Amino acid sequence: MTGTPSLNSPSPTPLSLLGLGDMGTALARAWLAAGHPLTVWNRTPAKAEPLAAEGAHRAASAAEAVAAADLVVLCLLDDASVGETLQGADLRGKDLVNLTTSTPALSRARAAWAQERGARFLDGGIMAVPPMVGVPEAGGYIFYSGDAGLFDRHAKTLGAPVGARYVGADAGHAALYDVALLSAMTGMFAGVTHAFALMRAEKDVAPTEFAEPLAGWLRAMAGMIGGVAHQLESGDYTDGVVSNLAMVSTGNTTLLETAREQGVSGELLTPYMDLMRRRVEQGHGAEGLAGLVDLLRDAAAAGVR
Repeated sequence: MTGTPSLNSPSPTPLSLLGLGDMGTALARAWLAAGHPLTVWNRTPAKAEPLAAEGAHRAASAAEAVAAADLVVLCLLDDASVGETLQGADLRGKDLVNLTTSTPALSRARAAWAQERGARFLDGGIMAVPPMVGVPEAGGYIFYSGDAGLFDRHAKTLGAPVGARYVGADAGHAALYDVALLSAMTGMFAGVTHAFALMRAEKDVAPTEFAEPLAGWLRAMAGMIGGVAHQLESGDYTDGVVSNLAMVSTGNTTLLETAREQGVSGELLTPYMDLMRRRVEQGHGAEGLAGLVDLLRDAAAAGVR
């Protein structure tokens, strides 16, 4: 259902959206529901037909979509597709918001590219999946970085599909926040995968039965994140440590032996355990986990992958 603004409120901002994959389509429907005049374009024109039936204007070309509104949002496959799609489009005076998944370096380069063409630029990192879009209680949001004035001007519009969080003028920060959180999620699910694998052979323990204590334990352990951040800021990696690296590293033997007994590979755990062992061998056994951050950066600087 398309929202209708009151007579006393500003009319919803018109915008153009280029890219109608699952996420682009979800964003489009959320903007239409909020009453925003919307122009859409997709490389495969058929994907725009359902949205046209719901009230969107379907542009015949990317250049036409760009010309249709001052606010232009991109949700494409990758950074290369952004350049290809906008080739030949007149970007002068446009507010360009790029929600295409990218790296910090590519986002910074794309910001400079947009500026050279007379556009203001904002990069976005989407922390949501399509079913979360348009559902405030789902908790999805998008990180934005780049032109602060552009964000302030369009914050309400950008926040219509999901929450909008500005993380600074550096155009690469949204992508960096995005990838950092996704990396943490990847590590968490590696642990979840290993935990379920350990329990898999136990026929009298259903996965759904084990899921409740597993989720509860992970929620409880998330409380340690603030402590690690405090240690990194203070430089004292022993501050407030309860279970130090020497203790945890010694206990890792039991984790790997249990995996062997249960017929499970330890390959998801051993890289992290190796980092702990190296840090202890360097004389930092009294620390908590914060020192592993430095170890990762030192390893990268030394060319260790």
